[in-house]
Amino acid sequence: MALLVNPGLQLKNSKNMQRLNGNRRVLEINAIEKNKIGSEPQSFTNNTISEKNATKTNKFVAMLCIAIVVAAIYQGVIHGATIASFLRGTPIGSIFLYASAALMSFAFIELIWRAVLVLMYKPIAGCEDDLLPGCTVIVPAYNEGKQVFVTLQSLAASDYPKDKLKLIAVDDGSVDDTWEWIKKAKELLGDSVITIKQPCNKGKRHALYEGFKQSEGEVLVTVDSDSTVDADTLRNLVSPFVVDKNVGAVAGNVRVLNMDKGIIPKMLDVVFVYSFDFIRASHSMVKAVMCTPGALSAYRKDIVMSILDEWLHQKFCGQPANIGEDRAMTNLILREGYHVLFQQNAKVYTEVPVKYTNLSKMYLRWARSNVRETIAMTRFIFKPFREGSKLGARINLISGWIAITKAQILLVITWGLIILHPMTFGVNAIIGVLISSSLAAIIYAWKFGSLSSLWSFFYGFYFFVALSWIRPYALITPHKAGWLTRQIKSKPSSVVEVNSVAAA
Repeated sequence: MALLVNPGLQLKNSKNMQRLNGNRRVLEINAIEKNKIGSEPQSFTNNTISEKNATKTNKFVAMLCIAIVVAAIYQGVIHGATIASFLRGTPIGSIFLYASAALMSFAFIELIWRAVLVLMYKPIAGCEDDLLPGCTVIVPAYNEGKQVFVTLQSLAASDYPKDKLKLIAVDDGSVDDTWEWIKKAKELLGDSVITIKQPCNKGKRHALYEGFKQSEGEVLVTVDSDSTVDADTLRNLVSPFVVDKNVGAVAGNVRVLNMDKGIIPKMLDVVFVYSFDFIRASHSMVKAVMCTPGALSAYRKDIVMSILDEWLHQKFCGQPANIGEDRAMTNLILREGYHVLFQQNAKVYTEVPVKYTNLSKMYLRWARSNVRETIAMTRFIFKPFREGSKLGARINLISGWIAITKAQILLVITWGLIILHPMTFGVNAIIGVLISSSLAAIIYAWKFGSLSSLWSFFYGFYFFVALSWIRPYALITPHKAGWLTRQIKSKPSSVVEVNSVAAA
């Protein structure tokens, strides 16, 4: 079916449609679960913090966060005079002081601009069944184990029309029991799932490529194999393509799945809400989201197929690019003149690292990809790459360049000053961390009314002390590649038998 462009025919939160979708999801989950071990319906997420559960306490918690910030700013003003006097005593100190002031001024202006955009932002409502296009969801998996089975189950339980939805699971040469779990999903879900097994590990980009080649329909969706989705996620994610023919890609809203596994996931959930509900929401208002996340993204198929070979064979410093496939795809779609949006109402819950080592490896991979793709974006963003306004996209790029260059240089200098004068600059660093962590805390508190928002402050100190080395290091080593995670030894299969059920 051809993609239609008719905003007036969108689903306007009809009570009847909501009831239908809810009933459909219950029936589908029960159909899948009734033949499995146990009779209770399976929960696909451990994330229990929801906007629906937010109460009046959200304002109280938000005010608590604001009070922390006000106190930090007050101390910063008092302490700042001493710092300024100390720095003005040397030429280098003066340069550092004025550079910091200029950077803070730009950051404040940008913050106000983004806040206005976020206040104006609204996600596009889900469309009716007959307007939705054919859609293929590709799930690449490597050493994922049972979680890929759960991921495919959650996708199959979506309220997207079954005759318009295909799932493709790609095992990228796993050495554990991932392939066995994919086969079990195929047995359980039937012809709605296509399975592909790579003879060896070639990387996520190649796994997605194989899925893209066997896809059907007009929209391609990518979902990480350690993620689960809500029932209405796919419907909401795909609807912008129906409403606007200029939309080439849509980013989903990523939350943390394994929040019950430790402190790091709890901190990251707060950070993700800020990254998506604030940063990507503001990017979406200028139709230039800079990265569609691997955990959940959608693309117009004809655009993807036109750039597929260029994307697959991308190189950096003469070497094949095997990281940053999501940001690379986003760049190419922006370069072709299409809009990239964010759908706040299309949620995916993904597993995050629970140990420092894995977290630092993930961040290092992201940081190197960010440097590479920021360079790539610079090659076209100041050209007439699309019709309409381009200013917002260019501001996004300039902000990105500041974040990976000047900000990191000042960070290194700050650490040097702390080592040389710990009492003078240590206090200033503490105040800075409190202030910089405040926005994420306030946003989380206002949305969810939870004291979990205070994890933002813990994360701020954790990042400053244990992770702040990553971005400067990535800036000087962007040529290095490697996934860095999930490199495990072969394990024996641990798949339990699951009774098959015909696909609904």
